Amino acid sequence: MLTPSSNTVLEPYTARMLEPLFPAVSAHFGRFRVTRIALDDSASEQFRQEPILAAAELLADARTDVIAWNGTSASWLGFDTDERLCAAIHARTGVQATSSILGLNRLILERGVKRLGVVTPYTDDVGNRIAANYASIGVEVVAGAHCGMSDNFSFAEIPEERIGAMCTQVAQAAPDAIAIVCTNMRGALVGAEVERRLGIPVFDSVSTTLWGCLRALDVSTAALASFGSIFTAPSEAGLKLPAE
Repeated sequence: MLTPSSNTVLEPYTARMLEPLFPAVSAHFGRFRVTRIALDDSASEQFRQEPILAAAELLADARTDVIAWNGTSASWLGFDTDERLCAAIHARTGVQATSSILGLNRLILERGVKRLGVVTPYTDDVGNRIAANYASIGVEVVAGAHCGMSDNFSFAEIPEERIGAMCTQVAQAAPDAIAIVCTNMRGALVGAEVERRLGIPVFDSVSTTLWGCLRALDVSTAALASFGSIFTAPSEAGLKLPAE
């Protein structure tokens, strides 16, 4: 897992979700500097490839089977940025690569999601950019709830109760699914609880990263079903399916 330097959520939450599969499957982490989320050039510069590739090379020393960018920058910078990054990671290390957003987008495609609710800690302009990128692939963001924050460390201080309330808020627009877009937001466990309560799939970014890694490795995710419907078939979880 390639980790933003100021992220304090994704490591413990990934470890928590992996408990049913440990020690057969283990997660390992490398950091590169990310401290602020915004649309200006200095913030975007944090996501240039070279520092990320250097961190990926160190992870490859551990003979990892897959390397994931556990961050959501492609949701506002453009989905092609993660496609290019993953290709570059594979070229540099020889290890297959994925990301939070590539996992999320694969789930959206496989589950037939056309109407999406989005929950983020970000400012509204970042949220608007995310909505525009999803519109470009035929997915309408029918509701968004954003905290208006830009300091990456602070995202982890948003309580689960507030995240759950934001999910409930966007659920009023009757989306096919809700995406919690930020890997430093404590959405993995509360998202699964909201999903069970509302009957709407909730795709948390930390969870989608792990799902994408396990899918790439052809590892069954059935043991992780309690962490959300992404780890099982939606029909088995009793969730609302998008209309045909």
